[in-house]
Amino acid sequence: MSDNRESWSARSGFILAAIGSAVGLGNIWRFPYVAYENGGGAFLVPYLIAIFAAGLPLLFLDYVVGHKFRKAPPTAYKKLMNAESLGWWQVMVTLIIGIYYASVLSWAGSYMYYAIGQQWGSDTESFFFKTYLQNGDGLTFGFVPTLFVGLVIVWAVVMFILYGGVRRGVELANKIFMPLLIVLFSILVIQALRLPGATEGLNAFFTPNWDAMTNYKVWLAAFGHIFFSLSVGFGIMLTYASYLNKKANMTGSGVVVALANSSFEILAGIGVFAALGFMAQSSGVPVKEVVSGGIGLAFIAFPKIISSMGSGGDLFGFLFFASLVVAGITSMVSILQVPIAAFQDKLGWSKNKAVSVIGGGSAIVSTLLFSTQSAITFVDIIDYFANNIGIVGGGLLSIILVSWFHRPLMKQLQEHVNQYSSIKLGQGWNFLLTVITPISLLVALVLTIKAVATEGYGGYPATTLWLVGGSVLAFFVLGSVLLSLCKDKGPEEN
Repeated sequence: MSDNRESWSARSGFILAAIGSAVGLGNIWRFPYVAYENGGGAFLVPYLIAIFAAGLPLLFLDYVVGHKFRKAPPTAYKKLMNAESLGWWQVMVTLIIGIYYASVLSWAGSYMYYAIGQQWGSDTESFFFKTYLQNGDGLTFGFVPTLFVGLVIVWAVVMFILYGGVRRGVELANKIFMPLLIVLFSILVIQALRLPGATEGLNAFFTPNWDAMTNYKVWLAAFGHIFFSLSVGFGIMLTYASYLNKKANMTGSGVVVALANSSFEILAGIGVFAALGFMAQSSGVPVKEVVSGGIGLAFIAFPKIISSMGSGGDLFGFLFFASLVVAGITSMVSILQVPIAAFQDKLGWSKNKAVSVIGGGSAIVSTLLFSTQSAITFVDIIDYFANNIGIVGGGLLSIILVSWFHRPLMKQLQEHVNQYSSIKLGQGWNFLLTVITPISLLVALVLTIKAVATEGYGGYPATTLWLVGGSVLAFFVLGSVLLSLCKDKGPEEN
């Protein structure tokens, strides 16, 4: 069946799609904050080490497994080492991420509109939580029409792209959206650098704190961020590589993707901290008092910055939220392509059927769950468990099974990737995958589980945290086991 499998039109299409997947919301709102909190300019040292010591080795592993077997994770891991359930774990992770990722995208889309005239007013926090989200106490399921409409629009756009398939959908979308993102964000950064106080913000971002390098948590932060940032360990890059032609230069493509992703992250750090420097100067406080990351940065801090600019802030705000939307769409498409491809491989579904069932089903669940007054509670808890346990756990298991328990496979994979690659993999790759990468992931996973078990997360009541988070983990486990027990079926006609 591999001869009938969809494919990229060219290597450039694959690279653009892979960059589109890697460059997402986290690049803009997560990396700047992580870097600042973990040594500023000095953080670039463990960050770069993490890329080459862990990020690229796992990226190459994802590439070669997908390319060798030309299948999505479940079938690829089944053919590699009879570990289909591992592949389904990764698929379950992407399904969960896709469901809540759409919610955050819809918020960014709404804020593109709110930026015109700065409709959030002076109290941006109250507007976000009370007026827009209508956030309730605990788990409340009151319907919020604005959230519903935003989700419907996001899912309509994403489904339209997915129906186009790999070449006319995913690849074409990235060829349009990635240049658009670069243009939008470049204008944003230039505008930010022109603001009063931008220099103070950049000094706060780049000034190195070398003492931080002695703290193991800084190194864990660097390694942890790389796995999230490069989209490795949970099936995306494996699936994308399965659409490559047989003579693909996988290592060369991987280096291009990694460097492009890192360059965008640093660019995002420059733009974000230039804007935060302006906010600090306008407020008469040090930069450290206005620094935030994640949702707080995007929907509370940045609207405050925009409001401080007067009427000229409308364009700045529109560009910022448009960048979030564009970056998010390409990542969301890549996330959903994993389960779509997996069910095509397993059950023989046509592309349209897989998109309709998987994409449509995800859209229904997402729209119903995240158009409620508990939307942000669901997003926050699900994101924490999916990223810190789901992704890390799946990536760790894939590495350990190959490098520790099926050592002869390493040689086969190495020979396959080296056949047409410009950068040849050798003993260094073997060592990193056998020692450095799994140990860093194992430590991160153990510390995460210990922290959430003893301290909880986000100040949520234990009942709420474990009801939502436990449901997510149960979904991963049950989905991976039950689907691996299903019989494979032949392909259907499109």
